[in-house]
Amino acid sequence: MTDLWWKSAVVYQIYPRSFADADGDGMGDLRGIIEHLDHLAGLGVDVLWLSPIYPSPQDDNGYDISDYQNIEPIFGTLEIFDELLAGAHARGMKLIMDLVVNHSSDEHPWFADSRSSASSDKRDWYWWRPAREGMEPGTPGAEPTNWGSAFGGSAWEYDEKTGEYYLHLFSKKQPDLNWENDEVRSAVYEMMNWWLDRGVDGFRMDVINMISKDTSLPDGRLTAGSSYGDGSPAYINGPRIHEFLQEMHAKVFAGRDAMLTVGEMPGVTVDEAKLFTDPARGEVDMVFQFDHVWADRGDDPWLLVPLQLTKLKAIFNRWQTGLAEVGWNSLYWNNHDQPRAVSRYGDDSPQHRVASAKMIGTVLHLHRGTPYIYQGEELGMTNFPFRTIADFRDIEALGHYAQAVDREGRTPEEVLTVLRARGRDNARTPMQWDASANAGFTTGTPWLAANPNYPEINAAAQHDDPDSVYHYYRQLIELRHNEPAVVEGDFTMLLPNDEQLYAFTRRLNATELLVIGNFSGHEVTAEIDGWSDAELLLSNLPAPSGLTLAPWQAVVYRRTV
Repeated sequence: MTDLWWKSAVVYQIYPRSFADADGDGMGDLRGIIEHLDHLAGLGVDVLWLSPIYPSPQDDNGYDISDYQNIEPIFGTLEIFDELLAGAHARGMKLIMDLVVNHSSDEHPWFADSRSSASSDKRDWYWWRPAREGMEPGTPGAEPTNWGSAFGGSAWEYDEKTGEYYLHLFSKKQPDLNWENDEVRSAVYEMMNWWLDRGVDGFRMDVINMISKDTSLPDGRLTAGSSYGDGSPAYINGPRIHEFLQEMHAKVFAGRDAMLTVGEMPGVTVDEAKLFTDPARGEVDMVFQFDHVWADRGDDPWLLVPLQLTKLKAIFNRWQTGLAEVGWNSLYWNNHDQPRAVSRYGDDSPQHRVASAKMIGTVLHLHRGTPYIYQGEELGMTNFPFRTIADFRDIEALGHYAQAVDREGRTPEEVLTVLRARGRDNARTPMQWDASANAGFTTGTPWLAANPNYPEINAAAQHDDPDSVYHYYRQLIELRHNEPAVVEGDFTMLLPNDEQLYAFTRRLNATELLVIGNFSGHEVTAEIDGWSDAELLLSNLPAPSGLTLAPWQAVVYRRTV
């Protein structure tokens, strides 16, 4: 077994504003998390990852931070945080924070100072540029580059006071920090050490591969029908990214025991991931990449592309084989940025929801890498039945809706169809604790409505049901903890051209596991030889006859070779 503890660990992501509200104001809080620690410990998870809980104007639900060394009052206080941290540790769970240092809030004192004057000592802490040569500042097209923001519109915001633009790859209230400045990096490292000294066990690093930019800031490529250029070649895995991460490791993590560092890296390649996660290089422990969750997206973002299982398998296989010798990957179906897994990859109908939730969990957790569970995934929570754009709260959904309808001429229904299936608010509806009002999330009015199916899908009911999704996830986690082949075994994809069955083996020394998931609503037989006498370790439905799987069935077999 490896001495890198996080390889056999399972991480549980908490989205605090939607997890549990203890004070009845409609917003989740730290006290609410404390009250449900036993639910998490009972599941068997090893690490809790908290989405941002720092002071914030909440323009992007806390990913716009105005103070890196305090707690947002709607969530609680530092003293309550210390109580949460102690409660997690007492139950054998580690706790990692969300580190958001590609950008801050525009209400952070650093940015307030930076925008106060072109001669401010902190002017160079952010990316300020004049208008294009020959263009009137503040007029359309005068932006320093043609880059678009991830949330719609230009990536540049004009500031009248100093007559220049500042860069924001996300919301205009999230100005990008300039990591070329030594003082910025030093301030970030000091802050990180402060949290680790307090007892935090590491960080999940938000879009960390965007912190290094090509300082020439070149225009991006324009595609047909797009209002803005793609600037990502200038800031995805930029020229100094490895230098910055190695410096961070040396200044923050070197010499500390049992830390976990997770780099969220949109657009990262397998080859880059090897470099980022090679222990000998001292950068991060694992990457959080997006290839598989982009498998059902086409060139036109407003067209829903059906999931092609062979494409999904090819992506997973590329990452499994690419990181087989060096490197480590995060395994996930959904998080706060993705729709509900059972609605996207399974079948959320009453007939098949439970089976398909268990099946997709089985397939994911048996891969090589560290699995992540997003709150409610262990219950099989589903997408929300959004009716109109007024039901949404997410800044990304609202921004893209406005751009698509107002600027690109899309119909509202065309855009809503995609947002209903892919929108981030699907993952942000309140955690469904019981069948009482508002799913037991709050005694007040929830900031986002609870999914109306909470009377049927909730934690209280599943705790008492040994056949529930919750208890099945307990078995998956226990299997990872107890079977070394799940953690360290090699990986071989089987049936790569099958559009219904997802099958692979994991082998370590004389132990071999066979994993099969039926991604269809009908019975399918797996044409795989040599497993007739194998031990059935796990199945989400009654044991199959041979390798003929029922709709949405998953099986895990073990044999000695």
